[in-house]
Amino acid sequence: MRAVVLLCLLHVAPGMSQFNWEGPERVAPDAVTSSASACNVDTLSCECCKMVRETKRLQTYFNTTLTNLERELDKANQTFVALQGSRVAFSVSLYTGDTFKCYGPFGVDTIIAYQHIFINLGMAYNMATGIFTVTYPGVYSLAVTSFSDAGSPGNILAVCTSLQVNSQIVAGSRELNRNDQEDSTTIAVALKLKAGDKVSVKLAKGCYLCDDSNHYNTFSAFLLYADA
Repeated sequence: MRAVVLLCLLHVAPGMSQFNWEGPERVAPDAVTSSASACNVDTLSCECCKMVRETKRLQTYFNTTLTNLERELDKANQTFVALQGSRVAFSVSLYTGDTFKCYGPFGVDTIIAYQHIFINLGMAYNMATGIFTVTYPGVYSLAVTSFSDAGSPGNILAVCTSLQVNSQIVAGSRELNRNDQEDSTTIAVALKLKAGDKVSVKLAKGCYLCDDSNHYNTFSAFLLYADA
């Protein structure tokens, strides 16, 4: 029996050469040659590195996006300030007092100098000359209301006004008869105007307008769309 055990031990002994009485011998791992093999060796560290890289990528992306948004916001603010500066609107009427009186008639065509100002945003309307000077090119809405009173039955009623741009008639209104004592007209147009254009309302010779604090005669304009 002892002989059999000894033979078994002798047969197994060659496979135990890597062990000794201090325990199994430790074999050093192969050198890491790539990131893939590094992840295989230390999976936890590899995932951590991936997370750090992704965090940095996202940080760079968000910083770039924020910078672009701030740039666009700055452009929008500049555009808004420019639009605020380009606001143009005015509305005026013939007289300011309570006394009913007439304007005209004159021996020549005359630009009407409206004296009561409701609003003159941008100061483009000149009360002394009655001329609206276009400061910003674009599409404008313009309106003129005219009123006249013959004074007494049988007198000629004469409402004769025209809207002009650079002394050229754009639209006109006319009422000249003996059939009624008073009458009114309205002109309303949208025009594309250039910077420097002169817009006014002209009263034809021999015609007249009448007004008081009710403001029957008005001239208004405002910028609808500014040219880019």
